[in-house]
Amino acid sequence: MINNLISKKNFIITGGAGFIGSSIIRFLINETEHKVLNLDKLTYASNLESLKILNDNPRYEFVQGDICNQKLVSQLFDRFKPDIVMHLAAESHVDRSIEGPTDFIQTNVIGTLVMLECARKYWNNLDKKNFLFHHISTDEVYGSLNETDLFTEQSNYDPSSPYSASKASSDHLVRAWHRTYGLPIVITNCSNNYGPYQFPEKLIPLIILNALERKPLPVYGSGQNIRDWLFVEDHANALYSVVSKGKIGETYNIGGRNEKTNLEVVNIICEILDELIPPNLNKKKNNQKIYRLKSSKKSILSYKDLITFVKDRPGHDFRYAIDASKIKKELNWAPKHSFKTAIKKTIEWYLNNPNWCKSIEDKNYQRKRLGLMSKKK
Repeated sequence: MINNLISKKNFIITGGAGFIGSSIIRFLINETEHKVLNLDKLTYASNLESLKILNDNPRYEFVQGDICNQKLVSQLFDRFKPDIVMHLAAESHVDRSIEGPTDFIQTNVIGTLVMLECARKYWNNLDKKNFLFHHISTDEVYGSLNETDLFTEQSNYDPSSPYSASKASSDHLVRAWHRTYGLPIVITNCSNNYGPYQFPEKLIPLIILNALERKPLPVYGSGQNIRDWLFVEDHANALYSVVSKGKIGETYNIGGRNEKTNLEVVNIICEILDELIPPNLNKKKNNQKIYRLKSSKKSILSYKDLITFVKDRPGHDFRYAIDASKIKKELNWAPKHSFKTAIKKTIEWYLNNPNWCKSIEDKNYQRKRLGLMSKKK
């Protein structure tokens, strides 16, 4: 257990059954003495299997509900009496936002508005005692970079997709509630996360699971789009540093200092899988229980043989890269994991957790491509 940077607090985490949300909850319960209430709607990408180990912990409570339900949210504030709200609940997949933007506006904008208003009412009733609203956002609000620049906390907003536009809108709302009403807030904008428990619509788990089933490994366009990769456990640690030591009203960019093209990432995954599960052996070298491969007669020498270049995403940003010097200088945070070590750890987790992988299949998610705009008839 780490040394607590803040005394025992009550945390409300929205979207806590999602990828990043479940990571910060596991961190808070396992590494601190805080209490956590997890409010999650349980949409397709939520998975309570990610928090199963906490079910009997008296410091953890789960409530299924929608952040757009103002009555419910207000009741939870009054009953649980949070000291800190970490707002992660959001629709988050760019391709889905292209296909159906309405859900993104409803959850990411209207839902954030509801959270802010309930927080403001609750905070006012506290006679404005210690309270913090932490809004977790994305570097995608800044748009696309050239080959050399970095996103800083002063970068102009220039969102490209319905997803990033909805997150930019929610960022602006949070800042407005601080400047207009004085609500104590902090905002963080992070780079691309990866790690255990990530829903396989995102690149890294999609490639891992498709490779194991001899399915094509889709790479958008030429694969030269660049992302800065952040291991989710490092992100959870950063978020805790922000609520513990961050300055009210400030924004902190959180990056992994791991810039790689999408094609590089896919090649690295294939190389590690070639070592752990040689494709023609169909089992791990140490014969441990692994994610069960579906039957396939496809013979390959390397998982790289499955790489398939597909039509690029509409409005696909070329490059994201974060300057995380502010959080390093002011809060003494830096990522602990290199991409090389954390990606192997991630792959091994998917290999060794077949039940979690199966829980995704049980939701009838087939890893199909989304976000290709239909042709006009």
